[in-house]
Order: sequence, then structure tokens, then C-alpha cells
Amino acid sequence: MTTRPMTNSSPNAQATLSAQRITLRAGTRTLLASFTHTFYPGEVWCIAGPNGAGKTTLISALAGLLQPAEGHVELDGTRLAGWSPVALARRRALMPQSAHDAFSTSVLEMVMLNRFPHLTGWGWERPEDRAAAHAALDLLDLRGFASRDVLSLSGGERQRVALAAAFCQDAPLLLLDEPLTHLDLRHQIDCLEALSAWAREPRRTVVFSCHDLNLARRFATHALLLDGAGMAYAGPAREVLTPALASRAFGYPLMLLQDGDHEALVPAPRPHGNTRGDAGPVA
Repeated sequence: MTTRPMTNSSPNAQATLSAQRITLRAGTRTLLASFTHTFYPGEVWCIAGPNGAGKTTLISALAGLLQPAEGHVELDGTRLAGWSPVALARRRALMPQSAHDAFSTSVLEMVMLNRFPHLTGWGWERPEDRAAAHAALDLLDLRGFASRDVLSLSGGERQRVALAAAFCQDAPLLLLDEPLTHLDLRHQIDCLEALSAWAREPRRTVVFSCHDLNLARRFATHALLLDGAGMAYAGPAREVLTPALASRAFGYPLMLLQDGDHEALVPAPRPHGNTRGDAGPVA
């Protein structure tokens, strides 16, 4: 067993996404071994871990883009392989780590591409599709960007547009790979607040990867911490993203600073003679 749950999710909630004993490998290295877990509606999950630990690989497997070396992923009790592409796109939206724009188009049209699973007939957009696109832009304070050419955007602006497109897809499950990349602190917080508000609607679940442990502790309800050597810890964010577990996963000693109700994980001085930052055994 490689997953160490800190607290069980509500058994009465409708299950959405479930990993069943999946194993992920990169070459000969095992990133995650026999991982079993269910993600429930109303939860905002942050996948954390060092570079190369398997965050992107896991999100790709959960999205159905990558077949695990072992095990399988289920959505609403059905294996991902049993879903048609259109039905799956209506059920889950994926935001990859980076977007590469191959042609010139407006921000509005780029966001509306994610409405494709909902189009019927000849595929012409309906008024409700344009309304959904404008609502997604409004959610991220991007209405003034609607007519901008995507090729004129900065990296951070393009990242926010990609997140707006994921919202526009109107799928109950969001899988986001490093959605905060290229964003300044203000826009990181704006995006996380938008995700938190979005997840409060019925049946919605968010799973995103992130390198900022303090933002994860503040905005995520739950965390999945990968160590890149097969082990994962899952549970409420503040019970998983602790100095001991994070130090072990990242190979560098961390400590928790507290100021009233505010807490922050920060690098700690290395113990004398310790070059790996080993946090020691964790029960």
C-alpha cells in the first residue's frame, strides 16, 4: 500500500473520479505504486511534490490521456476506456501545463473552442455558448481581453485564458496541470479563489498541481503529496502538507512558522551533517 490517507472522505458523497491500484512509471523508475483513491464532489485537491515526482503523469492518467502501467481509472463507476470522447469531454475538462497557439484568433474564439462537446447539428455556436464564454472570461477578469489576439498575450495572460476555457467547457470535473504557471501573486490568488468558488457548486471537483505549498494549504481542501519513489500521502491539505511529510518528499528540511491564525512553510536550516534534509520516520 503506497497511499497513506490522513482522513477518509465522506462516504455519503457521490463519487466522481477514482484511481484503482494504478502504477505509474517513467522508464525503469516507479513514480507511483498501486495507488487507490476516490475524489469526491466539493473537494479541491492539490497534487504536490518535487520536480519529476509524477504530477503531470498522474493528471494525464486521471484524464484518460495516459494508460497506467497497472490498474485503471474510473469516472462515475465506469472505466475511462468505456467513455466516448464527447461524453468524457462533457464530464471532465483538462487544462495542460502549457498552451501552444499555432494560429491567430481572438481570446473569445479561443475560449469558445472548449464548447465543442456541447455543440449539436452543424456545430454552430449558440447564444448560450457565447454567454458561457463571456461568463468564463468575467470569472477571471478577462472581459476586456475578448477581442485580443491570443498571439499578443503574455505567458500569464495566456494561462488565464486557458483556465477560462476550462471553465467554459462546463464539465463537473476540472483537471489542471500547473494552472498558476507564469502568474504573479495577485493573479495566482484570483485564480485559486475562482476555483474555490466554482467547486462549491453541486457535483463539482477540482484537481490541480501546484508547487506553492502555502497557497495549497490556504486554498485546497485536500492534498496529494508525491515523493516520486512510489509513495503518496492523501488527506486534508493541512494534515498532508506538514513540515515532516513535505521535508521527506522534497528532500529539504522545512519548518512551519505561525503568527496567530496565519501559518507558512519555510525552509529550515539543514541539521549539521545532513545533506538530504531527511525528515525522519513518519508514523
